[in-house]
Amino acid sequence: ACFRLLCSLLLPALFLSGILCICLVVLLWGVRLWIQRKKQLSSAGRDGKRPLLVGFFHPYCNAGGGGERVLWCAIRTLQKKYRNVTCVVYTGDRDATGEEIVEGAFRRFNIKLIHPVKFVFLEKRFLVEASLYPHFTLLGQSLGSVFLGWEALLKCAPDIYIDSMGYAFTIPLFKYLGGCRVGCYVHYPTISTDMLSVVRNQDTRFNNAAFITSSPLFSKFKLVYYYFFAFMYGLVGSCSDVVMVNSSWTLNHILSLWRAGACTSVVYPPCDVQTFLDIPLEVEKSTSEYSIVSVSQFRPEKDHPLQIRAFAKLLKERVGQQPSLKLILIGGCRNQQDEERVNNLKRLCEELGVSDDVMFRINIPFEELKRHLAEATIGLHTMWNEHFGIGVVECMAAGTVILAHNSGGPKLDIVVPHEGHVTGFLAEDEDGYAETMAYIFSLSPEKRLEIRENARRSVHRFSDQHFEDTFLLSVEPLFK
Repeated sequence: ACFRLLCSLLLPALFLSGILCICLVVLLWGVRLWIQRKKQLSSAGRDGKRPLLVGFFHPYCNAGGGGERVLWCAIRTLQKKYRNVTCVVYTGDRDATGEEIVEGAFRRFNIKLIHPVKFVFLEKRFLVEASLYPHFTLLGQSLGSVFLGWEALLKCAPDIYIDSMGYAFTIPLFKYLGGCRVGCYVHYPTISTDMLSVVRNQDTRFNNAAFITSSPLFSKFKLVYYYFFAFMYGLVGSCSDVVMVNSSWTLNHILSLWRAGACTSVVYPPCDVQTFLDIPLEVEKSTSEYSIVSVSQFRPEKDHPLQIRAFAKLLKERVGQQPSLKLILIGGCRNQQDEERVNNLKRLCEELGVSDDVMFRINIPFEELKRHLAEATIGLHTMWNEHFGIGVVECMAAGTVILAHNSGGPKLDIVVPHEGHVTGFLAEDEDGYAETMAYIFSLSPEKRLEIRENARRSVHRFSDQHFEDTFLLSVEPLFK
């Protein structure tokens, strides 16, 4: 009797589930056909042929960071190589016009596009803002990106889709509903095996709150959530036809999560090394002040507080010594949260008594950045597991003695010996940074010059030209 009752309940439920699945498949197929039809009806070019639309999903294309430099270089590279291509940028920067965004790219990065770009302005960018999801941020932002991607797809369906900002959950949407060939450029895995180990070891970090680390139960729950998210992330990422990563560190993580080795390649981001190499390199003249420069966006993972605390420690140890020191923090602010972060950093400077010795330069023009780097003795970088580190390369090309974090891209790809010679220094904590800065200042100007020259010689492999060659080679399958 129980078996009959179970069958009488189970069979209709299975039947209903089957019908719903079929309806869903038919609906999705219908949507795909409708999008394809819309695509075919779109306007033809001047020669009567419809241009090939290459869409770049980059909701913060006006942010002015290293990721944006990759975007504009990639677009310029495609415009140089392919004549019948129209590049489309999906962005949420509705406070600027397309002309202002392109002008900003030229002003900040010295990148001039060959042809106009089509901008598709998205209204739902707030769905990917971290502030909207105080808890389950990764999952919230990823699901939000699907809705934002859907808005993008409805407004303009491209032939080739490239996620250039790390929203991997949009990839299956454009591939299976948009019928696009899809690729992505990964600056940083949304979740990494390092993040899993942080939670497993109950370490407190900016993305792992103290109330979680202090509770074994919360830590276990977060670990399950991270493993589930890592599985989903691997699933969506593996839909890519072409995967480009920016460093050896990112490559290792993406290979272990996405398992798409056959279509994955390292494409170092384009660093404007030539512009910085134009700065003359000579033995420092005697000066009354040495400057330490940091170049990075004001985001929590960049760990500016570590820079300020290490600098304060260094000043304490150098009381009365000449020349005096100045720390210059250069970076971009994307939103109100970043501005609040800068205010918090200024308060930290006041608490440590170093306000007069620390200077903040926000959203500055390229020429001013270049001048600060030309005058600096040390280039400072403190992000743990920085995926690559364009700022690190720029500091080395400009002729500063680099002091970067002993992890990620700087450790594996950038601050590595060149032909057996030292190119810079690495540190991990407040004491390590303070001690290494003191050591760099204790070197003779001639010894510092030798390190700066080695660093310069080593950065040619991160040039725009090298990026163009490897980028074109990687995306070639999308254009066949």
